[in-house]
Amino acid sequence: MTDLTERERGEIERANESDRQPVVFVHGLWLLSSSWDPWRKMFEQRGYSAIAPAWPDEPPTVAEARRNPGVFAGKSVQQATDRYLAAISMLDRRPLVVGHSFGGLIAQKIAGTGVSAATAAIVPAPFRGVLPLPRTALKSAYPVLGNPANRRRAVALTFEQFNYGWTSQLPPDEARRLYDTFHVATSGLPLFEAATANLNPFTGAKVETTNPQRGPLLIVAGEKDHTVPWAISKASYKRQSRNPAPTEITELENRGHSLIIDHGWPEVAETVLAFFARQL
Repeated sequence: MTDLTERERGEIERANESDRQPVVFVHGLWLLSSSWDPWRKMFEQRGYSAIAPAWPDEPPTVAEARRNPGVFAGKSVQQATDRYLAAISMLDRRPLVVGHSFGGLIAQKIAGTGVSAATAAIVPAPFRGVLPLPRTALKSAYPVLGNPANRRRAVALTFEQFNYGWTSQLPPDEARRLYDTFHVATSGLPLFEAATANLNPFTGAKVETTNPQRGPLLIVAGEKDHTVPWAISKASYKRQSRNPAPTEITELENRGHSLIIDHGWPEVAETVLAFFARQL
């Protein structure tokens, strides 16, 4: 696809030229694709070929994203999903897919089309049919949902908001480091799409859970996640477990929403790697 960057096309070409199983990493809100860099290195060392496409118009660096936050405005779940599907369509074999938060929702949408070999959705955002709305999740989303105008805006979090939703279980110095290193503005639209998904049959926050070609799926929950609490992950699992393909869920103790970027990320990565090894 012509709108893929030189970096993304290069990663796809490298995967196609190798005999390695490709793995596509999907990030969520308030992060960039570069947040997956440690994961990509680990997966490459384990014999996979790692690919981390970006959301539409995503800047390549945190510094550039902070200088130009407006580029994120108005990007929807389906727009992001379509870009990942375009990248996957260029691969010679079905990839494994790993997604975090709204990237976990997108990973499940990708799996629902039947193009992934297996999928790991880490603390995934809710989709249509997932009903629980825990208080902590509402509080985490309020910086965006509290102002209807944010639907078409790019929204950044304050450190206090980020700390509540992402890093409340971490020492203050690590929480601040993660905010300073990774946090960027994000499109407010996906949060409104998820919040209204059960009222809108045409929502982009919708997953095809019954496709028998979905492939194996793992949902990873964090015990202390305020943004995607256990109740949401469990409800997502119940919807997905109706699929004939293997469906698993695991809850990692004392982990919050930052679990893919904080000091404990290797444990999460090993959990995903073990699931893929069992399925493949």
